[in-house]
Amino acid sequence: MDIQQELKQAVLRAVKELYGTDATAEQIQLQKTKREFEGHLTLVTFPLLRISRKKPEDTAEDIGAYLQRGTGLVASYNVVKGFLNMVIAPQAWLALLQDVAAQERYGFKPVTDTSPLVMIEYSSPNTNKPLHLGHVRNNLLGWAVAQIAEAGGNRVVKTNIVNDRGIHICKSMLAWLKYGNGETPESSGKKGDHLIGDYYVAFDKHYLAEVSELAARFESEGDSPEEAKAKAEAQSPLMQEAREMLRKWEQNDPEVRALWEKMNAWVYAGFDETYKALGVGFDKIYYESQTYLVGKALVEEGLAKGLFFRKEDGSVWADLTAEGLDEKLLLRADGTSVYMTQDIGTAKLRYEDYPIDKMVYVVGNEQNYHFQVLSLLLDRLGFKWGKSLVHFSYGMVELPNGKMKSREGTVVDADDLIAGMISEARRTADEAGKFDDMDEAEKDNVARIVGMGALKYFLLKVDARKNMLFNPTESIDFNGNTGPFIQYTYARIRSILRKAAEAGMEIPDTLPANTPLCTKETDIIQHISEFAAVLQDAAATFSPSTVANYCYDLVKEYNQFYHDYPILREADENTRTLRLLLSREVAKVVSLGMGLLGIEMPERM
Repeated sequence: MDIQQELKQAVLRAVKELYGTDATAEQIQLQKTKREFEGHLTLVTFPLLRISRKKPEDTAEDIGAYLQRGTGLVASYNVVKGFLNMVIAPQAWLALLQDVAAQERYGFKPVTDTSPLVMIEYSSPNTNKPLHLGHVRNNLLGWAVAQIAEAGGNRVVKTNIVNDRGIHICKSMLAWLKYGNGETPESSGKKGDHLIGDYYVAFDKHYLAEVSELAARFESEGDSPEEAKAKAEAQSPLMQEAREMLRKWEQNDPEVRALWEKMNAWVYAGFDETYKALGVGFDKIYYESQTYLVGKALVEEGLAKGLFFRKEDGSVWADLTAEGLDEKLLLRADGTSVYMTQDIGTAKLRYEDYPIDKMVYVVGNEQNYHFQVLSLLLDRLGFKWGKSLVHFSYGMVELPNGKMKSREGTVVDADDLIAGMISEARRTADEAGKFDDMDEAEKDNVARIVGMGALKYFLLKVDARKNMLFNPTESIDFNGNTGPFIQYTYARIRSILRKAAEAGMEIPDTLPANTPLCTKETDIIQHISEFAAVLQDAAATFSPSTVANYCYDLVKEYNQFYHDYPILREADENTRTLRLLLSREVAKVVSLGMGLLGIEMPERM
């Protein structure tokens, strides 16, 4: 049952019968009644005045009387200027609650073989370092967007593009050869991505020392500090070795390729552990090493067709001045590709693999221009979804002590962050006495669920477009707009339901038509019923924060109800059954919503 939809249809009938003219669905504007007025739903009459040819108040009075008289939906109404505030009949709310109870995945649209196919790219790590806090936000956003899109009735393919080639990879490889003494993840006890990240930092350390020494020498020979530094960077033997290794890689040198494959395998094993801890995954992974040549070929084809142009130095460009942009480099003078070339090649492979209807890239807002250009280039090359691709642009995330700088080795490591969140959850729960009746295994599991729930919810409740400050201590609070607060309320409801079952109290899906409803019960049913619309809005706008904050608002309203009204101790059987059913459905909807964010719900806390 959809009360709003039924009410809209009733208003359309009222307008036709009262004024002899059909209104359009767009003219029927319903909204939730403001708290200072009596009512559940409010009709805005101003779009209907041309039809009624009456004052707003009179039009509202006409329609209100018709609805109260001619439908079973409206129990009473009041008019405030041009706004018709309607009190929905208790029977309608009961019917709606029972309809929600009958649907295991209330609010979810069905997905069929003909549903639109949405591909969502996220993560996009480099194989020269482990995942960090920025990657955590990216992965959690990508996973949540994918889950919400599927709940909105789309087929979804979750994909990743791994940046596994380039000079940055060669830096780690070269440093390992020079300073590693054959160290492996097994011999060191380190995760593979951490091991390789250490050598990326080691390269930079030795390179900066080398440049400093060379620059000092050049300065002593008469160069200015700026000239000395530029010359030192250009002549650095370490950097020249790294560039030579990259040339060998591109020429398929067997030794370099073998080392590259071995070290990348270490990194992928490390990534997989982190992805598992985050609870995310992918349906298809692409690798830059496999896509950049495809991109180069596509650019060459576009050049032959006159879509691009070549400059005197041999570089290939796209002229986007007609679209209000500038010229974009696609191939360097030496024929090597740029990131744009790789993305074009990846797009072609994806288009061959899947009949994509919409492509969503989950990438930080520093790449806004890149994806504006990519959209135009893909459209020019004939990809039907190119012009409509979505860049899910999100802001940066920082800790209270400032930004992260990976090349200096001060990156906020994802694995350390995850372990720290779980440890903080365990400490906070122990101090609050929430784990007193659990064994160690259950304590560890609940700490994991709560710690990861705190991390995920804190990062997802904020509008993704905004930069944000992540405060681990604040996120683990059991009060306020946090994951643990929502999880604790869910666990409380599950405890109520267990006690009801132990006492032999059954919770039927249907209730007697004369079951009384108090105002707070009606408010909660109305709030539950809004989940379907919230979910569809979140799917249309790719907005995990919409779902997150809906869950918090519902839980906050339920907690007030729990505080003010008895449930298990309620003497009236019908009222007690209603409140148990209401509690069960709140828990279900909260679990569905939080599940879309990748957040587990503990059965007890």
